Amino acid sequence: MKRLLTLLLGLVTVAASAQVHIPTHEEVGAACLPETIVPIEAPFYMPQLQKPAFPDREITILPAADGRMQTREIQQAIDRLSKQGGGRVTLAKGDFWTGRITLKSNVELHTEEGTTVRFSGEVEDFLPVVFTTNAGVELYSLGACIYANGAENIALTGKGRLIGPAKGGSIREGRPQNDGEIDPDTPVEERIFDGKKGRAIQLPTFFGPINCKNVYLEGVSFEQTAFWNVAPVYCENVVIRGISISSFGQPCGDGVDITCCRYVLVEYVTTDCGDDNIAVKGGRNEFGYRVGRPSENIVVRNCLSLRGMGGLTVGSETGGWCRNVYAHDCVCEGTRVGIRLKTRRPRGGGGENLYFERVRLKTEAEAMAWEMLGTANFVGGLASRLPAPPLTHLTPSFRGVTIRDIEVEGCRMLLYVQGIPESPAKHILIEHVKADTRRDESQSAYGHYKPQPKPYVVDMVDADGVTLRNFKVITNKEEFRVTDVRNLTLENFHLTVDGGVLKTELSGEQNQHLRLENCNFAF
Repeated sequence: MKRLLTLLLGLVTVAASAQVHIPTHEEVGAACLPETIVPIEAPFYMPQLQKPAFPDREITILPAADGRMQTREIQQAIDRLSKQGGGRVTLAKGDFWTGRITLKSNVELHTEEGTTVRFSGEVEDFLPVVFTTNAGVELYSLGACIYANGAENIALTGKGRLIGPAKGGSIREGRPQNDGEIDPDTPVEERIFDGKKGRAIQLPTFFGPINCKNVYLEGVSFEQTAFWNVAPVYCENVVIRGISISSFGQPCGDGVDITCCRYVLVEYVTTDCGDDNIAVKGGRNEFGYRVGRPSENIVVRNCLSLRGMGGLTVGSETGGWCRNVYAHDCVCEGTRVGIRLKTRRPRGGGGENLYFERVRLKTEAEAMAWEMLGTANFVGGLASRLPAPPLTHLTPSFRGVTIRDIEVEGCRMLLYVQGIPESPAKHILIEHVKADTRRDESQSAYGHYKPQPKPYVVDMVDADGVTLRNFKVITNKEEFRVTDVRNLTLENFHLTVDGGVLKTELSGEQNQHLRLENCNFAF
């Protein structure tokens, strides 16, 4: 009787889930942006974010007929309006050339349809250096093409095209700064990267407000960035909506990277990126741990991720934690990984209370992935799973992850969980998944990533407290592997191998409490 009741409950749950609408490509992204922000819903507290209000003052700037740099003209207009209490600076239809633009409090920078803003490729047009970060490491360098520090009520809006630093200039040809050049004990004000006397530079992000409150970004397109595209840091009350980002082929060409921010809404964004599409970050390694500012209370909805390394990503910088993230009603169509949680042993912090709902995935590698181990080229010997090192303040953790109502239309692997022995991935619930993992692997947008010779449909390593419920999977992968996983529950998991027979593999010495209920396979 108990088994019958369990089966009936499962059927009712599956039937209820079948009524859930999972959006398609045509229903999300910048082309579908509604005029107003609809109420925000989340499984944690979120304020009802809105566009900041600006005084009724406007300065319109016309493009220079001779194509000269207009940095000073644009900046003087912004400064003037800010001192007067605020207003709008409008860049009229046409082509502009500029260096770094700094937004000031109570100013909206608006680009008309048909406006193109091209940023200089020369370091000198981004000097003097300003306070900024490199993936959560604080320093002084070029900042961002559109920068702000300590401002309130700022906006970048319109339908203009923004083109990143010109190729062939000293920015792209200079020596980029890297983590190894900074000791955590070096005072921030001494971390100068200005490109002078052989010094490196930190490549500028495209839109990079820092320490700002009430930030609004809508409608514009970003193309040909030199580094990350939209990268708010230490900000509160941020709205990013209806923008388009094109940076495929650009190393580190992330789309939207939210670092150590609170109360953020990202909606109706279209990304085609050289790295992660939309990512939530918490600061890098010891640097992020010391700053101790999490990214928290973030909603991502109705977004379209095309090519990119991770469609909906948390990490890999997690030093100050990433918590309370809710991504829903999104489509990842062509990304390498769909839902991607990543960190490494020295990154510290981690992610908790992460929710993903109603997501459509078509990926070239994993549909859903936890990546906590890292690779030797980044972390050396720490990339070896065993022997497990002792726990330290920089041991990362992922815990409390809920993923539900997922439709997969092709991938190389459905689920990959790679925890670490000393800190397993914990408390994972994935339910209501319909997946056809079969895909044509003869062509790939990511030629430098080689296909796995024998991919698994599911591969879990070092996890504790995993529930996979109501799965219906068709695959041409023949293996389901579990390595050192504790407290694993599979309920109503039905898996059909196209042209083969499923092989299950248990390895390691820590597998404990594995329970299968109403599944068409066994370990």
